[in-house]
Amino acid sequence: MASPKNLHSVQRIISFPITRPRDAFATLHDPGHKQALTFYQFQVHLPKSKKRETNQSKWQPKGGWTHWVQSKASSTWAGFGQAPEGNWKFKVFRMGERLVDRLDYEELALKGVDPSMGPSILHLDVRGRGAEETNEKQKVIIPLLYPPSIQSAESSLSHLRQLIHAREPRHKKGFLVWMIIAPFTAPFMIIPIIPNLPFFFCVWRSWSHYRAYRASQYLAALIKHGHVVSAPSLELDTIYKRYGPKSLIALPRNPSSSPSPSHATAENIELLLTREAVPPIVSTFSLEESSTSNIYRAIEQARVRTESPT
Repeated sequence: MASPKNLHSVQRIISFPITRPRDAFATLHDPGHKQALTFYQFQVHLPKSKKRETNQSKWQPKGGWTHWVQSKASSTWAGFGQAPEGNWKFKVFRMGERLVDRLDYEELALKGVDPSMGPSILHLDVRGRGAEETNEKQKVIIPLLYPPSIQSAESSLSHLRQLIHAREPRHKKGFLVWMIIAPFTAPFMIIPIIPNLPFFFCVWRSWSHYRAYRASQYLAALIKHGHVVSAPSLELDTIYKRYGPKSLIALPRNPSSSPSPSHATAENIELLLTREAVPPIVSTFSLEESSTSNIYRAIEQARVRTESPT
């Protein structure tokens, strides 16, 4: 593994299984069966190159207009969080943070992927389809790290493919729905002083869905053209064994075996990834500081989903 100080720029996808499927064998033969919940840390952005900076127009801000808009929005939002506690900006900030906690952790992970900053796929069109690579030697390989005691190489890539396939139409629909709703918030513009928050919320939700939708297309194309390759991570496996639930070793690892009723119940409600494992994960893989809250959010949402009867 690369040295910690260089891991921020390493291209990789890390698979963090949170739960097991209720029946791994049935899941493979029945797409509607309850899937395992997994959090993915996507790092598919290429390191900044002089060539990319040279090709950038002198009229564009550094990083492009999209990056500038995102940075501007982030700094504005951060300013809301620094407002006095009784101020309306701070109240909006607190409400917004609670809304973010309610967003699917899968959406939050996907929207962090910027296709323009990742490996190029020849002739990638708006549907996420691209032509086959002509030079295999120049193909960028992105390792999909997984804990081998919990997942296999085949299942890790298969689960990622299934997740992307399921999320793509959902985010496409969300993008269109929120974009259609946005114009109906125009009457709120007549309210003085306070900005049109309903309009900005609709635009934000539409933009978030769009980014996740495009990321789903892009990742599907990367997998299709062989850019993503499963790779076992002993470091990740060690963390799972050390901080995972003690009964983990008692769970059946053979998909064809028939678990007892007590095991079936444990598989449905027990979390493989615990909160105690998050700090070692962030430290071992030198993840960004924001990754800590993202993983905690994924664990909490997984707990709620597994306890829900639906």
